[in-house]
Amino acid sequence: MEKIKLEVLGLSYSQTQAGAYALILAVEGSQDRIPIIIGGFEAQSIAIELEKLNPPRPLTHDLFVDFAKNFDINLKEVLIYKFEEGIFYSKIYFEKDGNIKEIDSRTSDAVAIALRFKSPIYTTIDIVQKTGITLNFSEEKEEISKFEEETLIEKPSEYESMTTAKLKTLMNKAIANEDYEKASLIRDVLKKRNVDF
Repeated sequence: MEKIKLEVLGLSYSQTQAGAYALILAVEGSQDRIPIIIGGFEAQSIAIELEKLNPPRPLTHDLFVDFAKNFDINLKEVLIYKFEEGIFYSKIYFEKDGNIKEIDSRTSDAVAIALRFKSPIYTTIDIVQKTGITLNFSEEKEEISKFEEETLIEKPSEYESMTTAKLKTLMNKAIANEDYEKASLIRDVLKKRNVDF
């Protein structure tokens, strides 16, 4: 079976299911995109990892990764191997002491864990053909613009007029309250100012 490598492009609100999000996976080296509808908790976990935020308490996926690393278990790869009745099926391949084991997983959980291990995510050509959306360059620019408007992370304009000290205080409060979307907005403004936080 030929494996196709995927990259996590981002997240957007689902236009088809209330309270759900679309995880957008990009096929490496092509304009093909695979949208996967996922729940809010998994979307938040993926967004936190993509934005490199540090929650005050470990999320379930962080706990899983810490557990695996403490027992010298490494995530080799994730494979999205089946698409049936609108559902994607995935396997996580772990390695310990040279032995590889596979575990069945929901795709959203597999992606959240793979991001934390910095492990590759693959699928099959069959799934790309069944579920992939091909964008040309001009459509992709339009899609990215639409994505920016609908992402979990809003635009940071409201924070740009605030002082650096106030932004740092607000970011710490947002993290303490587990409001990671707000924290990432503030972090983006601080990054533009080249401020350590």
